[in-house]
Amino acid sequence: MALRVVQWATGGVGVAAVKGVLEHPELELVGCWVHSPDKAGRDVGQIVGTEPLGITATDSVDEILALDADAVIYTPLMANPDEVASLLRSGKNVVTPVGWLYPSERSGAPLRAAAIEGNATLHGTGIAPGGISEKFPLLMSAMSTGVTFVRAEEYSDLRTYEAPDVLRHVMGFGETPDKALTGPMQKLLDAGFIQAVRMCVDQLGFAADSRVRASQEIAVATATIDSPMGPIAPGQVAGRKFHWEALADGEVVVRVTVNWLMGEENLDPAWSFGPEGQRYEMEVRGNPDFTVSVKGFQSELGSHGPEYGVVGTAAHCVNSVPAVCAAPAGIATYLDLPLISGKAAPRLR
Repeated sequence: MALRVVQWATGGVGVAAVKGVLEHPELELVGCWVHSPDKAGRDVGQIVGTEPLGITATDSVDEILALDADAVIYTPLMANPDEVASLLRSGKNVVTPVGWLYPSERSGAPLRAAAIEGNATLHGTGIAPGGISEKFPLLMSAMSTGVTFVRAEEYSDLRTYEAPDVLRHVMGFGETPDKALTGPMQKLLDAGFIQAVRMCVDQLGFAADSRVRASQEIAVATATIDSPMGPIAPGQVAGRKFHWEALADGEVVVRVTVNWLMGEENLDPAWSFGPEGQRYEMEVRGNPDFTVSVKGFQSELGSHGPEYGVVGTAAHCVNSVPAVCAAPAGIATYLDLPLISGKAAPRLR
């Protein structure tokens, strides 16, 4: 029998997750929670742009908790630990891209207890963090011995990110450097990326400092730059870099970096993506050294197709559901689960 799945929230990742569940041979969509009262009471197919599905969206948490379901794909903009704990205690496994990738014993304790109480499992996943930042570098490190350094790095053109309020008020673009540097973005990113670095450190066996070093850099516009949030004027923030590093005896052994630029022109410093353009890049130094570039998840400027990084995040959640449902109660990381793969398209099964 198919596993019964609830989708929690229908933003970009949530819409892609619903479509992914519909394509997965082992899953059945049985419910959907929505934040907006305007979406409540509507057929989920109408919300996500498919034919009617016969499933009505609800904004009632109690209705979702009472629903007979095996798993919830939990994709709000920000995680609410109390909501996740309630879902776990109701006996529903939770797969999410917004937290608990590799929590410490202390930080994970409340949700681990809720999961055990409900005989359910919590799994944090995603793309970066949640895949490119730790899972895939660790997977590829198996092809090297004597590893001395691992790096995961994102290079993205934020002119394709159609979320002007998030760009300005959360990510700090178009602000003064001082305001951006003291804004919320570093703290919002720290939790997930620090967990990614710690997973790499622990699995590779580095004798690294317990503290992960976090830092950030700013580039400003030298001429007016068109962006999804409107023109960015000279002197305003038009590029951001965030770094997370683990050090062993003063040597950086794991580094995760995010490069977010409003294009490659008119920046000070004169940052660029290099000849390979937008990509995710992973590097392992050891015997042998090697670098892997992954392209296709970032949209190109002027394209109007789906945001494939969002789709990839959702797919990673969807494809994880069967393994998470089969895992022991508690919190399961990538290190606890078997190999997870996609599934063939319906027309090819």
